[in-house]
Amino acid sequence: QVQLVESGGGLVQAGGSLRLSCVTSGSIFSRNAMGWYRQAPGKERELVASISSIGSTRYPDSMKGRCTISRDNAKNTVYLQMNSLTPEDTAVYYCAADPSGTSRFFNTWGQGIQVTVSS
Repeated sequence: QVQLVESGGGLVQAGGSLRLSCVTSGSIFSRNAMGWYRQAPGKERELVASISSIGSTRYPDSMKGRCTISRDNAKNTVYLQMNSLTPEDTAVYYCAADPSGTSRFFNTWGQGIQVTVSS
């Protein structure tokens, strides 16, 4: 059974930075594409960043230049570095895994971690 455990969330002031981590167990991590999604109150879950099994990254326009996704296959961990945070980045952030490796079929999710950006 695949498990994803996020860490690194919390409260940060506007303009600050955070690095989220997600440790995976129960699967061959290097074969998975990994992603970060977020969901703010009253809004739909949206993609923040993804990285395929071969390291190709994808960001929506709203996140380009403000965040970086990376992976360490030796540690079964994916990271999300976020900079220049604004209150609009406040949300629950979810780590996700895609066993196809393509970043198109995320089917396993972490429990989520709260990120709150104060103004």
